[in-house]
Amino acid sequence: MLKKIAVSQLRLGMHVHALDGPWLNHPFWRTKFVIADPADLQRLVDSSVSECWINPQLGLDVPATLAAQPKAAPPAASENPEKTAELLTAPPELRNASKSLQEELQQAAAICNRGRAAVVSMFNEARMGKTVDSEGCLPLVAEIADSVERNPGALVSLARLKTRHDYSYMHSVAVCALMVSMGRQMGMGEEQRRQAGLAGLMHDIGKAVMPVAVLDKPGSLTDVEFSVMRSHPRRGYDILVEGRGATVEMLDVVLHHHERVDGTGYPEKISGDAFTQIARMGAICDVYDAITSNRPYKRGWDPAESIARMAGWKGHLDPVLFGVFVRSLGIYPTGSLVRMASSRLAVVVEQNASSLVSPIVKVFFSTKSDMPIAPVLLDLSRSDCTDRIVGREQGADERFPNLVDVWIDPTALRRAQG
Repeated sequence: MLKKIAVSQLRLGMHVHALDGPWLNHPFWRTKFVIADPADLQRLVDSSVSECWINPQLGLDVPATLAAQPKAAPPAASENPEKTAELLTAPPELRNASKSLQEELQQAAAICNRGRAAVVSMFNEARMGKTVDSEGCLPLVAEIADSVERNPGALVSLARLKTRHDYSYMHSVAVCALMVSMGRQMGMGEEQRRQAGLAGLMHDIGKAVMPVAVLDKPGSLTDVEFSVMRSHPRRGYDILVEGRGATVEMLDVVLHHHERVDGTGYPEKISGDAFTQIARMGAICDVYDAITSNRPYKRGWDPAESIARMAGWKGHLDPVLFGVFVRSLGIYPTGSLVRMASSRLAVVVEQNASSLVSPIVKVFFSTKSDMPIAPVLLDLSRSDCTDRIVGREQGADERFPNLVDVWIDPTALRRAQG
């Protein structure tokens, strides 16, 4: 288990996994190393870095009475200092500060990039038969959790906009963020949210050993191919059992995220108490990201349309937890195309915590003239706002294939998609 400790607690023989703070603030060009030189130890103590992450499995540990509890994510380690500097996280005092969607998008984009790289690495290890170190993903999950804390919609919305080619990898990052956001809405503690996020990040690891021709097939699967794909929860479970750091929650979500409350899911057709709360959360988050994302064989549904359809699936999802999920995203999630009372169309750009039906929207199209109009930002929760949402608008992708450009910073999107 990675540990976050004060730099003053470092000793010779400890393995430094990551230094907490911008690369420019510490004297090393790399961050994963064993402290073997007293001079290196002194340089760390004399630097402006106050905390770091160590890996006791690769070096010495600190006495249990002195070990500090993890509080925030470490910066991503890199052998390239310029790359590390480019992907800096915010200073510790700002990490949990509330931010607007646009303020958080750039940082969320960098996290998406790191998340994709981490999942690609894990999938490659699984394909080659190597053991998967799920515990090593804790710092990444901590970064995702901090981003969700600063703005619940930024990373969730950005991760949904994956390309067809990186679906399998970014789907894991998206489900991680959704699990953290849902746990936040449920009032889970910080450690519980991170465990839920880690379970979400690892939930599809079994797809790493699925045949690529089946995984990326651009059309419908045959019965035989579908049977192969249905084996991925069990294969993922086996991979994690053989690896390092798998938790009970993680194994539960990996094995049971395709189960249903009525017992008709797979692979074990469980229901009732056997279908635990964490697994039910995983089932909801998995299916939402799947149906809202572009896949090799279909385009994703509009977020608000997806929420409406999921609400009608009887016996599939836990209705109480689904209500929590909707509150975490909004009835009209960010990126949804909506029709306004003023006969204009708008895209939802941010949620209002005080009202699920009154988000912040950007109107951009007149249905009267059937022409684009100058975009205007409206906070529907304000008392002086005279417009309101009257419903979802169908056919967003066909009518507005570049809808994402209306509500998201293009540079953040490009950065998130590598």
